[in-house]
Amino acid sequence: MRRHILMGMHQYLSGLNELEMITRAPGYFKYQPHSVAAHSWKVAEAAQFLGDIEEAHGKEVDWRMLYEKALNHDITERFIGDIRTPVKYASSTLRHMLADVEDTLSDNFIRTEIPEELQEVYTRRLHEGKDDTLEGRILSVADKVDLLYEAFGELQKGNPEPVFTEIYKESLETIFAFRDMPSVAYFIKEVLPELLNEHFPGSEKLQRIYIGIFNAD
Repeated sequence: MRRHILMGMHQYLSGLNELEMITRAPGYFKYQPHSVAAHSWKVAEAAQFLGDIEEAHGKEVDWRMLYEKALNHDITERFIGDIRTPVKYASSTLRHMLADVEDTLSDNFIRTEIPEELQEVYTRRLHEGKDDTLEGRILSVADKVDLLYEAFGELQKGNPEPVFTEIYKESLETIFAFRDMPSVAYFIKEVLPELLNEHFPGSEKLQRIYIGIFNAD
């Protein structure tokens, strides 16, 4: 007789510890390592700030959906880890292949480890949250805001790894692409100038990158 297996949330909850052990930007020297778990929390905070600005400008924010997207956007990295940024963005084909792998592993995990009555909601939470909804667009920006600050922090400390300049530039480019959003316009006008006003060896180069992107419009 086949033994009946009771599925609870143990594997899901215990797996959250793994996100504390996965270091972002693996393979590069860092003065201040960041975990996927810490990144998810910071993205949720950034998304909350951006959502506040959107709401202040008359936009209707689905806060439950926004928090779900922000907190869970990288949870599938417990299955495959954090892929090095240049590898991840080497080609659109590779990005789609990695997304397919994540979806397959997530679907299998949900089917085998999540109680049936919760599978629908976790199917939503454990799949790509960056979409054309307001909440999905906020997530896209919030993710890059945290990435921008991670890279800036390393460059400010004098990290010689070129990848952090690349990450800084790519983050600004993505943020600039969402400049039609009130929250992004606010970030560009009120927050970025403070960041760019930080002076340290090499800061002029970062200012030139900013000017090259934001004066291209």
